[in-house]
This record gives sequence, structure tokens and C-alpha cells, in this order.
Amino acid sequence: MTRATVTKGSGNVFRDLGFSAEKSAELILKSSLLQALQETIKDRGWKQVEAAARLGIDQAKVSKLLAGQMAGFSIERLVNFLSLLGQDVEVTVRKAPRGRRLGTALARTTRKIAKVAG
Repeated sequence: MTRATVTKGSGNVFRDLGFSAEKSAELILKSSLLQALQETIKDRGWKQVEAAARLGIDQAKVSKLLAGQMAGFSIERLVNFLSLLGQDVEVTVRKAPRGRRLGTALARTTRKIAKVAG
């Protein structure tokens, strides 16, 4: 049995796949927004047709979003979709730490579990 070679990732899957620093920053942000959109639709228990009506797009596009296909959806459009679903999207800009020439893109999703009164 041969041993597999394992290479430790950088923490940025898109850089590890060979994307430039600029493109990988965009893809990290887009994937985080897409994940938030997917979670919102799932948490509400919506079918694709209902989500499509709320977002003003056709069901086929919702299917692509839920399948994780980011092509054809800009950051601006994903932010707009989240806004249409009643989600706040916050962007923070700050100077990179000393010693680092380039900044990074980071998106965090906060999930609040709503209690339902019985």
C-alpha cells in the first residue's frame, strides 16, 4: 500500500486551486454570500418556486443557486437577494496589518435561531 501525499492547505481553497489573490478574494466573498442565501431559503422551508417569486427570478436560477453555482451571479446581485429576504449584509473595510502588502476578503455569517412561542 502506498502512502498518499498530503499538502496542508493555505486556508483559502481558491488560492490552493490556483486562482489569483484578487479572484480568490472575490470567490470567498461570493461563496459566503451564497451560503447565507442558501441557509436563509432552507431555514424558511421554501420550495424553489416560492424562493424564486420572492427573489424575482425564475426557478431554474434558484436551482443553480441552491446547487452552489456562482457563475452568472455578481456580488451585488447576491447582496440584493439577501436584502430581499430581509437579511442585513455588512461590509467592513480596515487597513491590513503591518507587514502584509495585500488585504484579504472575509465574510462571516451570523445565524440567530428564533424561538417560537408555544
